[in-house]
Amino acid sequence: MPAPHSPRLLWWKRPLDLTVTLLAAPLWLPLLLATAAVVRLGLGRPVLFRQLRPGLMGAPFTLIKFRTMRPGPGDDAARLTPLGRWLRATSLDELPELLLVLKGTMSLVGPRPLLMEYLDYYDAEQRRRHLVRPGITGLAQVSGRNACTWEEQFRLDVEYVDNCSFLLDVCILWRTLRLVVTRRNVCQPGHATRTPFQGSDQQQ
Repeated sequence: MPAPHSPRLLWWKRPLDLTVTLLAAPLWLPLLLATAAVVRLGLGRPVLFRQLRPGLMGAPFTLIKFRTMRPGPGDDAARLTPLGRWLRATSLDELPELLLVLKGTMSLVGPRPLLMEYLDYYDAEQRRRHLVRPGITGLAQVSGRNACTWEEQFRLDVEYVDNCSFLLDVCILWRTLRLVVTRRNVCQPGHATRTPFQGSDQQQ
């Protein structure tokens, strides 16, 4: 299939994002502030982790999350703190992304924004995941979260792009709530953090 040329225009997505995010603000905004205080006390400054990620059509934007790792040398698994592990298990580290949803950079539902360096490894089919705005949650996340293989995630991301609808987004949001409560499939089996993507032909 050819590489993508233009984004998908989904007129209902922005109203859904704003409606759900604003109506839920009395719940998530105090939780965001409380989590910020916990991170500040437990990990110090900076409270937020910032990193460039590819957004709609692969254009870079600054992702913000609560910090979960200690600074300094070492791999991600070694620097991940017990507090950070808990924040990831509960998905509280993702709360600042709701501000990006309000801004319009992200959507509540869509393919998760991955690392900029992964762009060079995508084939034409996998690049189609960037035809919609990246999401806080997505079809891949409710179908296995980080326990999915990279191949499974990219297949589900493209499946979402091809089939996204208002009802599908509502279903994914509902399934996300259930997944967060059960804390299932936070990472790949045997790994504290997810193994990096190095191209489909390099994955086991």
